[in-house]
Amino acid sequence: MSGTRPPGAEGEAEAAQWVRRMFGDVAHRYDLLNHLLSFSLDRWWRRRTVARVESVLLRPGARVLDLCCGTGDLLAALQGRRGGAVWGCDFCRPMLAIARQKVSAPVLIEGDAMSLPLPDASLDLITIAFGFRNLTNYRAGLEEMARVLRPGGVAAILEFSQPRGRVFPALYDFYSRHILPVVGGVLSGSRDAYAYLPESVRRFPGVEDLAAQMRAAGFREVAFERMTAGIVALHVGTR
Repeated sequence: MSGTRPPGAEGEAEAAQWVRRMFGDVAHRYDLLNHLLSFSLDRWWRRRTVARVESVLLRPGARVLDLCCGTGDLLAALQGRRGGAVWGCDFCRPMLAIARQKVSAPVLIEGDAMSLPLPDASLDLITIAFGFRNLTNYRAGLEEMARVLRPGGVAAILEFSQPRGRVFPALYDFYSRHILPVVGGVLSGSRDAYAYLPESVRRFPGVEDLAAQMRAAGFREVAFERMTAGIVALHVGTR
């Protein structure tokens, strides 16, 4: 379990630069394509994530960070349920510019998930939706999340996974290899981005592997929930 490696990128620094540039290129169409290519299931996945962490989200005085917040869909959902401030962090400025329009009194941090500008044990909840697999070092990313969480704090990782069954995986594979890159490329203007994104899912560790790595990074009570025939999984662990 290492980290994402976009085509042509050598090492973590080049991979991070490629990912930042790619998301900046597609930011203007990112929301549209998320809803279109997921048949709007992404809305339900985020709602389920908010419901799963609600007990922590509503703790009095809880400090909450949506990591790799992108254009702010999960951030807005968390803020709407909490009724108060939730921080958002992303290293792509064009994504943050869109997120700023969705949340009231936004507290947005332009920062890298691998090196957060936050003190140790300063947060009660970290969420990350569809951003974890783009980190250049998964273990280091988990350890950084563990560093900034207080004891008893919770991390929730919503991420794509590989579907289960006999027929659906073949259909999903065809869709992700042949339909998604074409539609995403045409509407976003970046065929490379929508070729990389499904490929990054295929290379991402399975749900059991990610759960094991969370435990190794210092999380306990780690559990995961598969959604929509397994194409998405929500992992939750306690610091």
